[in-house]
Amino acid sequence: MSYNFSLFQQKAQKTLEHVKQDINTLRTGRATAQLLDPVMVEAYGTQMKLIEVASVQAQDASLLVVSPWDKSLLEPVAKAIASAGQNLNPVINSDIIRITIAPLTEEKRLEMVKLLQRKVEEGKVMLRNIRGEAKKEIEDMKGKEGVSEDDIKQDLEDLEEKFKTYNAELDEMEDAKQKELMTV
Repeated sequence: MSYNFSLFQQKAQKTLEHVKQDINTLRTGRATAQLLDPVMVEAYGTQMKLIEVASVQAQDASLLVVSPWDKSLLEPVAKAIASAGQNLNPVINSDIIRITIAPLTEEKRLEMVKLLQRKVEEGKVMLRNIRGEAKKEIEDMKGKEGVSEDDIKQDLEDLEEKFKTYNAELDEMEDAKQKELMTV
């Protein structure tokens, strides 16, 4: 009887998705709609995500356009974007909000690369914890009926192989984003 890796794979996949979403919010000097994903707006007496109250479009590489569905939310949306801590300056223009994305300086790019590395390392730590849980479950099968030591050894090798695959995916994500960050 061998170990069922579906739970490990499910958790590892969730970790990869989390890290991918996390690094997509990093500013690259290019306008992307994901840049505003973490922005929360005070609307209708509660905190809501920006994408729940407005559409966000990247007009070109340096301009984002935000169109609130309820025009009474123009001021709160602009205020939320300005105070999101991303050095963005929204400008209200009739019924839309324009955000010009300034190119990043070399110093800021290097700072973003360090932040990227920190986020990827957090993802790797999450993966190691998931591997540790699975490894413990496999080792706990020792002595159970129908489970040989060879089965446990093979399961541990399979686990390590799957772990290395997920870790390599994280490295690929980091390399691609780092290349994007350093491109002027």
